[in-house]
Amino acid sequence: MPDYRKNSHSISNLSCHIVWATKYRYQVLKGDLQERCRDILVQICNSEDVRILKGVVSKDHIHMHIEYPLH
Repeated sequence: MPDYRKNSHSISNLSCHIVWATKYRYQVLKGDLQERCRDILVQICNSEDVRILKGVVSKDHIHMHIEYPLH
């Protein structure tokens, strides 16, 4: 059974799959930059009440499956 988000007026279960790719698929997301991108995305999601269900930072793209609240 899915984990529903509830507030005083609604019940929701909203999720999406997001993919970001570098221009021309250049492999620039390596080492410290890769870790920094991951840290920034985690910070943003935490501040916006977004749950990261699954995420991968590869050398040339980022995949995130997220669940977000109804605003």
